[in-house]
Amino acid sequence: MKDDIRYIAEWELDGPVLLALPHADTDWADILPEALDQYARLIDALVSHGEKVVLLVPDESEARAALCGCPLDGVTFVEMPTNDTWTRDYGPIALERHGRVRALDFGFNGWGLKFAADRDNLVNLNMSRSGLMPVGMYRNRRDFILEGGSIETDGHGTLLTTSRCLLSPNRNGGGTRAEVGEELTRELGVDHILWLDYGALIGDDTDSHIDTLCRMAPGNTILFTGCRDMDDPQFEELLHMRAQLSMFRNAEGEPFNLLELPLPAAVYDEEGNRLPATYANYLVTPRAIYMPVYGQPENDRLACEMVRVAFPDHEVVPVDCVTLTKQHGSLHCSTMTLPFSPEKL
Repeated sequence: MKDDIRYIAEWELDGPVLLALPHADTDWADILPEALDQYARLIDALVSHGEKVVLLVPDESEARAALCGCPLDGVTFVEMPTNDTWTRDYGPIALERHGRVRALDFGFNGWGLKFAADRDNLVNLNMSRSGLMPVGMYRNRRDFILEGGSIETDGHGTLLTTSRCLLSPNRNGGGTRAEVGEELTRELGVDHILWLDYGALIGDDTDSHIDTLCRMAPGNTILFTGCRDMDDPQFEELLHMRAQLSMFRNAEGEPFNLLELPLPAAVYDEEGNRLPATYANYLVTPRAIYMPVYGQPENDRLACEMVRVAFPDHEVVPVDCVTLTKQHGSLHCSTMTLPFSPEKL
């Protein structure tokens, strides 16, 4: 790790989970009651298993009414404007620098200028200015576009990402692998970057975010999305991804332990377009794995079992996420663990 900077692994963070509630000015407007029910179930799962939640809402009283019946004792409401609900990609990225935790605020431009992001891009700055974030923790890095769902770390200096996302021309001007790698090393302290060149899910708006494809875990382990159906149009791409993963080595030159997650059976929207359902989009806390499931008993069970292999001391909590896929995301996309707790301020 570089200059005593350490990008913290997700399973080490024990802060509250940042969510943004769907509202009428988001793309959820057409199915808002269904979307609010989805978030109520997600909040219920988190709070019921000991997590705290920071919930961004346009209006607290309206949000409380919309979540009537959902346990809210562990929820801190924060009135703040948002464009959308995908806090993973615009929430703060936590690292340690010289022994102190920092919250880095990278730029967010709607996944390469695909969607409006002016409000989402100000969320971290607003949290800092409002006093929600501890004094001195915030660091403005918004001149560099970087989404939380696009990077994974083992907490020991290794970073896993995809070239299709980080090298896309609409994020950082199409910087080269070397240029972007230097920026990641400077800002996150990582010194071993694994660039995944394959892997894409139909319906994905993110240009192959790593958290839809592969996840790092303790014990030199990577969980990845596999495909065993040769007739699936994603089969060849995911097969190439698996082959590249088998060639990756950790910082000590050792191969990774690879655990294959099943690919969910195809999920479609009302127009017949395939949605990017994936089991890799789970959230890890020190206590539990919050696992997206899709009403597919055999695939859901197998995915949960594979995650238990990687995290044997964690409880695996399934959360139905079919509604989240209708806006082309899933559970991990909609959550971001914060490196601070508002109630302690």
